[in-house]
Amino acid sequence: MSVPPKFVAVPALDLKSQYQSIREEIDPVVRRVIESQMFIQGAEVAQLEAEVAEYCGASFGIGCASGTDALLLPLMAMEIGPGDEVITTPYTFFATAGSIWRTGARPVFVDIEPETYNIDPSQIEAAITERTKAIIPVHLYGQSADMDAIDAIADRHGLFVLEDAAQAIGAGYQGRRAGVLGQVAAFSFYPSKNLGGFGDGGMMTTDDPALARKLARLRVHGMEPKYHHQEVGINSRLDALQAAILRVKLRHLNAWTEGRRAAAGRYNRLFGEMGLDGFATLPIERPGHHHVYNQYVIRVPAESRDGLRAHLSADQVGTEIYYPIPLHLQNCFTAMDHRPGDFPVAEAAARETIALPMYPELTEVQQAHVVGSIRAFVEARGADHSAGEKAA
Repeated sequence: MSVPPKFVAVPALDLKSQYQSIREEIDPVVRRVIESQMFIQGAEVAQLEAEVAEYCGASFGIGCASGTDALLLPLMAMEIGPGDEVITTPYTFFATAGSIWRTGARPVFVDIEPETYNIDPSQIEAAITERTKAIIPVHLYGQSADMDAIDAIADRHGLFVLEDAAQAIGAGYQGRRAGVLGQVAAFSFYPSKNLGGFGDGGMMTTDDPALARKLARLRVHGMEPKYHHQEVGINSRLDALQAAILRVKLRHLNAWTEGRRAAAGRYNRLFGEMGLDGFATLPIERPGHHHVYNQYVIRVPAESRDGLRAHLSADQVGTEIYYPIPLHLQNCFTAMDHRPGDFPVAEAAARETIALPMYPELTEVQQAHVVGSIRAFVEARGADHSAGEKAA
């Protein structure tokens, strides 16, 4: 396949195309909410909660203001706080560990699997102490963590399991969907997510009716009934505009997921056709998993990563680094006294990974440009290396 000309621009994310494809469905529901002047909670939120719960196979959905609050509220509901420990991964977005810290508990990190970037279950048990109260596995980039192994560990030690499914709505694991693989799951509706709103928003799912009721109460200052506060909660309400928009988008989610999976397949084929298998390690999909590719993340030699990113930018290809600094090395966690080398697999991933453009509307022409640009970078480096050897 010939590589398209360099003027083919490929943004890292293209939400405008998605909106144009559904604007005739979106615009009327936005007007409907505006005309109703009912912006907080209400019927739209209740209907979205029921629809997301049904989509995940869960009994209850509880909307909230953000994916971060969807992590924080279950920890509050389980009364996790000072002196407690919660096991999680050092290689994820900050909100996972930040939510633990905000309760007064201590995040305890466990290294990741090099192939999936998810928490390594084989290392969890060694991190459990008498203070451990919960495990937060993250379904990173859209592929579920190994939940059978994690749930078995949690059962042996009486631990609460909170799925961080912020990047993984629709992800499958052994015939079930993310959202029912622990006691509660946290989803994010940040615009870049597979199901993204027009602002912030979050959702929790659970099969536990008592926990669902408590989560619903905590998101409105611990209030039930009105002006009667059973406990101190927070203000974390999902607004009706976001809910109405997300209800429209949810109807398209399966098709968009298949579009992402098809794009991942094209990337895999193009990397092979262009002879780049030896340069880049591509994402894998574990048996029994259904990857939804919130991100398509490749791994390249650390010494090449930043140069490749600059080269792609010059070729009008957008990229991102998720995540350049593992959580245990963030300045705000210096009190935990971690050092480089504590979690070597996560640290290597931070140096070597790069996320390529990924969205359902991505075309093969765009993808050929992306992979062709990577091939040009590799060929140029090979030529420079050969020239250096001859000069020596």
